[in-house]
Amino acid sequence: MHIETLGRGPDLVLIHGWALHGGVFAPLAQRLAPHFRLHLVDLPGHGFSRGPADPLDLAAVASEIASRTPPAIWLGWSLGGLFALRAAAALPTVRGLVMVAATPRFVRAPDWPHAVEPEVFARFGDELAGDYAGTLDRFIALDTLGSEHGRSELKTLRALLHERGAPDPAALRDGLALLASSDLRRSLPGLRVPSLWLAGRRDRLVDPRGMAAAAARVPGARFVELAHAAHAPFLGHVDRVAAEIGAFADNIEPGPTVS
Repeated sequence: MHIETLGRGPDLVLIHGWALHGGVFAPLAQRLAPHFRLHLVDLPGHGFSRGPADPLDLAAVASEIASRTPPAIWLGWSLGGLFALRAAAALPTVRGLVMVAATPRFVRAPDWPHAVEPEVFARFGDELAGDYAGTLDRFIALDTLGSEHGRSELKTLRALLHERGAPDPAALRDGLALLASSDLRRSLPGLRVPSLWLAGRRDRLVDPRGMAAAAARVPGARFVELAHAAHAPFLGHVDRVAAEIGAFADNIEPGPTVS
């Protein structure tokens, strides 16, 4: 698994969303690197981690990332939030959790109304086989739909999508299966690390009401809704996101740093 490390200061692990790679955080990394030592993960089958890889199993991938990074705050965006939340609930090396447009359950249920219909991820999975490129493009278009900077954000994501090579189809199917089937809500009341939940009010994939409901179950969690942001707030609203992360980290007891 490829993990790029840059910057100096407290350690921060960043995990990307479906079909992308750690390079998607470039604007955010530019602002955070003077203050944090960043560990930018390419999930198996994505970016520089393409090639024969193990399935995208939450526990296994989270454990591997933890074994290759120091104790750190973990940040997960979208699909990456499932890995970050799994790690925060199970691994002692996670010092804080930042969920960006991510939730413990991505699909709707009778007791979880603020989420997408289960058929959404199934449909994307069915379409991958017949129209691989078009399916990826339609999905990333949803990432930016509704944002006040949607056009520029979509241009950035399209440029990044294949910057490190096309993601592996098997990894994409695994990712969609995780989005469709994972339910980590039971872990929320027992989280013992500080957490920050950053939602976009205009997000069409992760309803901010679902994120608020999740944060309300976590002791001491902070929920922030960005009024004009959609599913990728670290692109069009990068300064605000960086400021929120910095303020959050300032309230976490300092650990060892590497210069």
